[in-house]
Amino acid sequence: MNSSERILDYANDDELIHLLQKMVQHRSYSGEEKKLADFLADYLKNKGLEVIMQEVEPNRFNVIGILKGTGEGQSLMYNGHIDTNPVGRDWTVDPFAGKIDSEFIYGIGVSNMKASDAAFISAVLTVIDSGTRLKGDVIIGLVVGELQGGIGTLHLLESGITSDWFINGEPTDNSLLTLHAGAFEVQIDIFGLSRHLSKTEEGINAIEKAQLVIEELKKVTFSGATNEKYKALNRYNIGVIRGGLGDEYNEWRVPQLPDKCTLKVALRYAPSQSKKSMISDLQRMIDHISQRDATFSAKISKVDNENRPYMEPFEVDEDELIVRVMKKAHQKVTNVEPLVGDISPYKFYGTDAAHLMKSGIKGIVYGCGGKYNTMPDERVELSDLKNTARVYTLAIQDICNREK
Repeated sequence: MNSSERILDYANDDELIHLLQKMVQHRSYSGEEKKLADFLADYLKNKGLEVIMQEVEPNRFNVIGILKGTGEGQSLMYNGHIDTNPVGRDWTVDPFAGKIDSEFIYGIGVSNMKASDAAFISAVLTVIDSGTRLKGDVIIGLVVGELQGGIGTLHLLESGITSDWFINGEPTDNSLLTLHAGAFEVQIDIFGLSRHLSKTEEGINAIEKAQLVIEELKKVTFSGATNEKYKALNRYNIGVIRGGLGDEYNEWRVPQLPDKCTLKVALRYAPSQSKKSMISDLQRMIDHISQRDATFSAKISKVDNENRPYMEPFEVDEDELIVRVMKKAHQKVTNVEPLVGDISPYKFYGTDAAHLMKSGIKGIVYGCGGKYNTMPDERVELSDLKNTARVYTLAIQDICNREK
């Protein structure tokens, strides 16, 4: 029996599941992470880790757990967020109960991404319980505000915490995501000319003109994609349409032709593209419509979501050490070769991996969950949860026993 097999003998699945249940039972919507942060800080301290709590915004804390190595090896940081989406309609189970059955664990945020968070904590505890002494440090970075563009991870990096490698645990259904798109939003304001419906011929209906934009968006090819993988990252979604009278979109005066209609559009772009190039492509689209229709008028602006950061594209070479280590660990645990690369639908995510990579740390996105993410009765397969913890364990053992 080799050392990697021996270390996995110390995996404690019951404790892993119990921890994840407790995490789900702590509601942690973005801005409301404090109780979960306190719970996790106490949990990690009681397990013997060095713990740092970072106040990112008033009463919002990152939790950093550190298992020190001997100082001779390479370090590995796990990055995962503890904030979740709010609960929507149509749930059939209590979203905060942490319910389990023979196949799944359920709860809001369990897929995005408390399951991976719990799996990495479990992996570190497996290392500790096995008596393994690592050469390099392991850092557990549990952050707030990923759903706000990654404010927690940016704070962590700005505080000086770093590592040689990282694993981001966003839910990829245990695929190795090496490429994902950058994400940002634009607003397109379409302008009309208001008249009473009795004088429709003298006016311009801004909502009707907005239909021209909607149709043209379907035909846009964004420039700057230097290969087919990059081109396949381009995607858009019209998430908001609002029209009415005046800048306030007054809705009570329906007989008046609307003189303003606004579209808010989410965009995805590749590493060879930029927000600027995408906006230029959209401006050319607007200009093209204007050339065909002299009554069409519109303006494009980038959406500023309360100064929240944007998530840029992420890419790591498929031959990089961290990718090879994770691929080997996944194969060891599951006896199946993982999917590696620009895997759909995960390649359309925005993740904190881009912030970490930009800071100079190389890493991979790999986590459990995904199929049932951001939907009623959000859940994760227990088998995937257990496998993820084991894969993380082997990755820690491999990376952190490599000399600097």
